[in-house]
Amino acid sequence: MKRARFHHRLLPVLLLVPQLTIIVIFFYWPAWNAVQSSFFLQDPFGFGSQFVGLDNYSRLFRSAEYMKVARFTLIFTLLVTGFSLGLALLLAVKADKVIRGARTYRTLLMWVYAVAPPVAGLIGVALFDQNIGAMTRLFSGLGHDFRLGVNYLDTAAAMVIVSVWIQTPVNFIFFLSGLQSIPQGVKEAALIDNPSGLRRFWEVTFPLLAPTAFFLLIINITYALFDTFGIIDTLVKNNPASNPMTLVYKVFIDGFRGNDIGGSSAQSVVLMVLVLILTVVQFRLLERRIHYT
Repeated sequence: MKRARFHHRLLPVLLLVPQLTIIVIFFYWPAWNAVQSSFFLQDPFGFGSQFVGLDNYSRLFRSAEYMKVARFTLIFTLLVTGFSLGLALLLAVKADKVIRGARTYRTLLMWVYAVAPPVAGLIGVALFDQNIGAMTRLFSGLGHDFRLGVNYLDTAAAMVIVSVWIQTPVNFIFFLSGLQSIPQGVKEAALIDNPSGLRRFWEVTFPLLAPTAFFLLIINITYALFDTFGIIDTLVKNNPASNPMTLVYKVFIDGFRGNDIGGSSAQSVVLMVLVLILTVVQFRLLERRIHYT
């Protein structure tokens, strides 16, 4: 039997051209421009530039403010990723059970994901408003005077809470899909071997969810680093200088408000390298312990 041959060798290349063009224009070209700009001291109005070598980078790493932002970004990323994944997994396990109204609960949990980050930030501003905010009143009842935009830790807590609230639904969807893909026979066998629900979950269910959890870990870290920009901008827009901010938001503040094009470009390059290293480390260390079959 003869094997069919595909004679149109140029067609696959032509089909890839639109996608490759988008990648080059919206990723590689801006990344290359950022690398170039990081070696120059540029006039914000475009009247000229001066080559300064690694001065922008050395100035960056000598900055106590930048190191403070880097530490906050690390803590913020860990909290948002941990709480988003943990809460979503708990909700998915509960929603996977056969209970009355389970489909309604799933739909309501998924709706939150449709809220855009800036809108989520505005909702957060309303919830933590000093006069009418529901969350502010809750903290007041607990004996804490919550002040969004005034107190550093309070503002940081609001950032984490709103970010977790927005990201939990997408994690919930993936975890629930993973749970429902586990064969019923495996669940029944695990029920016989391990009567304890908690032990059965960690020894049988969670290992089968490991590929999904690994995928979501990368997605959530990327979300915490980049996609929370709209939330943070809305929460601290009136006074960003004295409030917590992430590395991505600092790039925006220094570049577009401080007119430090070279410095903000250096920050972008550092952030890009950090994310690349983090992703490689995750794949090297974690993927070896995950079985996809």
